[in-house]
Amino acid sequence: MDVELIFKIAAIGIIVAVLCQVLIRSGREEQAMLTTLAGLIVVLTLIVTQISALFNTIKQLFGF
Repeated sequence: MDVELIFKIAAIGIIVAVLCQVLIRSGREEQAMLTTLAGLIVVLTLIVTQISALFNTIKQLFGF
């Protein structure tokens, strides 16, 4: 696992948390929820691409 991926996920989490707090304090709870959902989708996309690369490596290792 690459350490850079962990830093990317942490940075996205910090940015989303700050944006959510700002939006909640300004009375925009719906947009805060959508921001959280967008951050979750971005992180899941990063993780899915890494899992795909892992499976491709395993396939190449066993010669499938």
